Amino acid sequence: MPDYRRAWHPGGTYFFTVNLLQRHGNDLLTRHVEVLRAVVRSVRERHPFRIHGWVVLPEHLHCVIELPPGHADFATRWRLIKMGFSKALPRTERVSKVRAKRGERGIWQRRYWEHLIRDEADFQAHMDYVHINPLKHGLVQQVADWPYSTFHRLVEQGVYPSDWAGGDEGGVGYAD
Repeated sequence: MPDYRRAWHPGGTYFFTVNLLQRHGNDLLTRHVEVLRAVVRSVRERHPFRIHGWVVLPEHLHCVIELPPGHADFATRWRLIKMGFSKALPRTERVSKVRAKRGERGIWQRRYWEHLIRDEADFQAHMDYVHINPLKHGLVQQVADWPYSTFHRLVEQGVYPSDWAGGDEGGVGYAD
């Protein structure tokens, strides 16, 4: 088994990719986006973090978040988000014997991808990746057309122009 090592950096800014267990043809996250938003709000009240960028796609999400100074425990935050979202949904998913034995739901992949942001260029690259993702996956023709993203808030703040990534970026080489 691979040796997974997490980058624990107090007050760090991180990029995350979090996937549903069943990715193909699954729209659970967008279908229940209000549940996800409520759970994230609740977790942030108890375990603060700053959201720089976030996009929810049908079966996975990406985000760039910053932990408070002195805090490095993003794992608890993700455990609570995943658990809260799962508990809010009816038990309709197929659950493997292993997951059933552990008392787990069959909604989320156990692991997630995390990357500690190194510098301003790394931050900008990951923010762009977060926001271009719906276009990359062919869900929209323009980034501004995807409703489940912090892109709209960042346009209002003047961070991105409203026509950023308007559709001529096809095949820019990003990979999930």
